[in-house]
Amino acid sequence: QVQLVESGGGPVQAGGSLRPPCAASGRTLTDYAACWFRPAPGKDREFVAPINWDGNSRYYAEFVRGRFRISRDNVKSTLSLEMNRLEPEDTAVYYCASSVQRSVTMRQRDYRDWGQGTQVTVSS
Repeated sequence: QVQLVESGGGPVQAGGSLRPPCAASGRTLTDYAACWFRPAPGKDREFVAPINWDGNSRYYAEFVRGRFRISRDNVKSTLSLEMNRLEPEDTAVYYCASSVQRSVTMRQRDYRDWGQGTQVTVSS
């Protein structure tokens, strides 16, 4: 099992940027796909940006494509989400998660370990 801790959220004005990191301990984050999720209306959580185990394959939800960028540092066992041109609609708790597989996946059920989340609040 891997313990995940997000940080770096907070209040920001529309158009601004944040880059919350996710630090892993315990089982390494290195060998597995990872993803950022956030709550969705009427659903549990929706994917924001998944990445495969070596960082060579990424995917983005339509609502963040072109504004957010996911990256990972397998030496430091960390995951980051660069959030640019933030909009009030991006206000949410953002969770990082570690998968049980190496390939990129958007399915919540493919992720076993979850952080507690970091709150991002975007004001207009």
